Parts: sequence; C-alpha cells; structure tokens
Amino acid sequence: MATSSSSRETFDDSDTRHDEMHSTIEAWVQDLVDKVDDAVSSEQFREWLDVQSRFHDYSHRNTLLIKLQCPHATRVAGYRTWQNEFDRHVKEGETAIWIWAPIIAKQCPDCGNSPSYHERSDCEYNETPPDSWEKGLVGFRPAPVFDISQTDGEPLPDLETEAKGQADELVPALLEAADPLEVDVEIVPPQDWSHGSAKGICQYRPAEQPHVAVRDRENDADLAVTLVHEYAHALLHSGVDDEAERSKRELEAEAVGYIVGRHFKLDTSGSAFYLAAWHGDEPETILDRLERISSTAQEVIDVVSGEVDDE
Repeated sequence: MATSSSSRETFDDSDTRHDEMHSTIEAWVQDLVDKVDDAVSSEQFREWLDVQSRFHDYSHRNTLLIKLQCPHATRVAGYRTWQNEFDRHVKEGETAIWIWAPIIAKQCPDCGNSPSYHERSDCEYNETPPDSWEKGLVGFRPAPVFDISQTDGEPLPDLETEAKGQADELVPALLEAADPLEVDVEIVPPQDWSHGSAKGICQYRPAEQPHVAVRDRENDADLAVTLVHEYAHALLHSGVDDEAERSKRELEAEAVGYIVGRHFKLDTSGSAFYLAAWHGDEPETILDRLERISSTAQEVIDVVSGEVDDE
C-alpha cells in the first residue's frame, strides 16, 4: 500500500477554518475510498481472503467456549486442518480447546434421529429404509481445536493495517482529550488484555461515560489511531446495537482514525486494508456518511490540538 504522506494542515484562520477543514477532510475521505478500492483488488488482499475463507465461522456457543478456554484466541482449527490446510503443526504440549462439533448422519424423516437411535426410540416411521434417508444434523460431540498461537509452521498472509509515524506527543494529548470528549480511557498492558486480537474496545454504560480501553504496544502511531478509532465509536455509536450496522460503524470509526492520524502527520494508509476486510459494504458508503465522519474528526482534532498546544 502506497504511503500517503502529507504536511500537517493548521487551519489557523478562524474565519475560514470550518470550510477549509471540511474541504480537506472531504478530499482525504475520497483518497481513502480510492485506497480501499485498490486494496480490495490487490493480490495481498485476495491471498488473505482465501485463507480467511478456510476458517470456520463458529456459533455463538462455540465462540464463548473458545474465549473461556483461550481468551487471546484469534484463529482456531483442528489438528489435521492446521497440517493439511495451512502447513502448520500444533506445538508439543499444547492443551486443546474443546468445542461442540456437529454430527452429520442419515436421519429419520419423521423423528430426525440417526438409524441407531431411531431403533431405540418410540418412533414408528418405516415408510423408507434407513439406507435411503438423507443426511442431516443428529447431534454434537466434543472436538479439539487449537489457536494459531499454539502452532508453528508457514506464516499466514496478513494485512498491513498499522499506522506509522511519530506520535510520542500525540498519545499523551489523546489521553488528556478524553475528559473534554467525555470518554473514560485506559491503556491496558498486553499481558492483561482479555479481548483477543482486538486492538481496542469501546463499552457503552447506562448513565455513565463510554469506556475506551486499548491494548498497549510499542508502535505509538498505531496506538494513537486506535485511540481515535475508539473515541469515534464513543462519540458516534452510543446506544447503537444493530449487528447489521456493525460494518458501517467500523467504517465510520476507521475513517475518523484515518483523518485525525493523517492530520497529525501519521501514515494511516493501512486503514484501507482494515476497511477492505469489512468488504460487505461498498467503499462509497464512506462518502454517504461524510458529514458524521467529518464533524467527529473535526471535534477530535480541535480538542487534541488544544492539548498539544498546552504542552
């Protein structure tokens, strides 16, 4: 992904500040739309998407079981699947994560049981022999899976989504900005992080300020953009819990992170790959939500710039 370097806009003239910020942000959003288009058609994204398609989409019950047994799990698969599909092997001494796997077998058209259970049940169906019954779900069995962190072998393709640049002054300013933005914030050490592969979370609490937590990391630029991303959720999405809108909420938050990071001279071009991963929406949806993105980005920039100037 090409680097989108840009000198920082200052917007010093109070008479024209709003219009200048709006036109600049509109241009940057169009840049982001173009970059998402490029990312979706890139070989890197196609390789990543191919690998992702080979991982099961687990049920809510199995997802909960995985998180209870291995909170940091990101991608899980069975022992043989890791070997045969991904050319990786489970490391010696690793403890399996147990989930419920479906049992698919021939089943009675009437009671739904497999032939062996059908014989022991009270079902009297005998219109067709068991050999002609269609297969279906007849039950579940415990099955072991392993997280990628429990394996060694060929690396899986990844997407370069991290922001880059100098942000050692920006991170403290963002933390100071939490109060005027009416957000509670904390940076959590990696060893205490309990939200898997997520870089940050925003929790909405009745009658309280939204709570933002981000996983600490060495890359200050990426930490800063994650903070902005979660602040955007806090400012835009409190009380919104529509799963169908999830990709659009991520799109808005990431676009705000892209704009604010770019304003403070960070390379946020990796946002294009982040948004490409939410490919259920057309990139033009970003433009449809421009006003919400623009006003939120301007609010964060104004507050953070004030904190930077005060230091």
